Amino acid sequence: MLRRSTGSVRAVLKAVQLARSFASAETADCVVIGAGVVGLAVARRLALGGRDVLVLESAPTFGTGTSSRNSEVVHAGIYYPPDSLKAAFCVRGRELLYQYCSERGIPHKQIGKLIVATGPLEVPKLSNLMSHGARNGVDGLRMMDGPEAMRMEPELQCLKALFSPVSGIVDSHSLMLSLVGEAESHRATFSYNTTVVGGHLEGNSMHLHVCETKNLDEHGNAQFPLQPELVLVPKVVVNSAGLSAPLLAKRFRGLNGQVIPPAYFARGHYFALVNTKNPTFQHLIYPIPEDGGLGVHVTLDLNGQVKFGPDVEWINGVDDVSSFLNRFDYSVSACRAERFYPAIRKYYPNLKDGSLEPGYSGIRPKLSAPRQPTSDFVVQGEEIHGIPGLVNLFGIESPGLTSSMAIAEHIVAKFLT
Repeated sequence: MLRRSTGSVRAVLKAVQLARSFASAETADCVVIGAGVVGLAVARRLALGGRDVLVLESAPTFGTGTSSRNSEVVHAGIYYPPDSLKAAFCVRGRELLYQYCSERGIPHKQIGKLIVATGPLEVPKLSNLMSHGARNGVDGLRMMDGPEAMRMEPELQCLKALFSPVSGIVDSHSLMLSLVGEAESHRATFSYNTTVVGGHLEGNSMHLHVCETKNLDEHGNAQFPLQPELVLVPKVVVNSAGLSAPLLAKRFRGLNGQVIPPAYFARGHYFALVNTKNPTFQHLIYPIPEDGGLGVHVTLDLNGQVKFGPDVEWINGVDDVSSFLNRFDYSVSACRAERFYPAIRKYYPNLKDGSLEPGYSGIRPKLSAPRQPTSDFVVQGEEIHGIPGLVNLFGIESPGLTSSMAIAEHIVAKFLT
C-alpha cells in the first residue's frame, strides 16, 4: 500500500497497515481521493502551495480508470455552452496544458481538428458550434467548404467543415507521470491499494473511512465492511474519485443527499485502423456530436496510429463495489465493428471491410440520462453542501483531461486559499 511517506502522514499510513479489527483515527491536512489526471493535478497544485497532501487511490497505481481510457485529445472548447464550467475549464486548461507539456518535454502535438457536416441538415449545426466556440474564446476557428477540407484530408468526404487549429493530442500517461513526480517532489504522498469507502460528519469535519483494497475486494459485491480500518480526519477533502465520486458522496453520512446528482455510466469503444500502408489522416476528424458523446471520430496517437471511437453504450446496474474498484467490463467485441463501419463511412467512404481491429474501451461518468441535455461539470464546495473543507467533483467526463489543470487551479483558488 505504502509507496512513499513524509512528515505527519507516515504515521497515518502506518496506522492503515496496523489497524485490522478496529478503526484508529488520524488527522491529516489535505486528502485527495482518486489518482486520475484531475486528482493528480489537484494534488500537485496543493503541494506546490505548501500543503501536506495525501492521495488515496484504490487501484495499484495512478490513472487506471477514465484517465487512461479516452481519446487523449486536447480539446479547444467548442462544444460546450457559453458560461459553463466545461467551456471555461477547457479553454483555460488547454492553455495550461500546452504550456506545461512544452516546458517539460511531455509528448504532445497541436495537429488541429476538422468537425465535418456530411449532409445538408448538419450544416446549420456547424454554424452553432462555431458560434459556441467563438463565445467561449476559442481562437482561429474557420468554416471551410467541402473541397477545401478535402484538399487538407484527401480521404475525407464532407459538405462543409469547421477547422479548429488549436486542438491536439497528448500522451496522457507521460502527463500523469509528470504530475505525480512534481507532487511527490513537493512532499505529497501517494497511497495506492487504499479505498475510501465512506465517511461521517463529526462537528464541522468530514471523517473518512478507509480500507485496504484487498480487504474490500474479499467482500465481493456484498456490503462494505462495517468497520473501516482507519478513520482519517483531514482539514481538506477533495473527492476526485471519478466514476465512483457520486456513489462515494452518498456514503458520507451527514452530507445532504439532495446535493448529490444521480450517476449514469456510458461505455465507449475504440477500434484501430489496420491494413493501410500510408497515413490516412493528419488531423482529428469529428462528425456532428450525438446523444451522449461527440460521435465516432478519428483520432491519432503520437505515432500516427489512427483509431476510431468512441461510440456510446449506456450501462445499468452498477453496484458500489464494482464502481469503487473499477470492475467494469472493458472488453471490445469484434462484432461491434459492424456498427462502426457505416458511421465512419459517412466521412471516410473508402474504409475497407476488415480494416477495423478491436482496441480498448472506457467509461464516461455522466450526470445526465440518455436523451437528456448533457450536464455540466459539478465542482461543489461548502457554499452548496455546508461542510467546510469538502470539495466534490462530479461528472468530470470529457473534456476532463484538457480541463484538469484548470480545475486544480480553480479549486485551490476558490476553496483552499
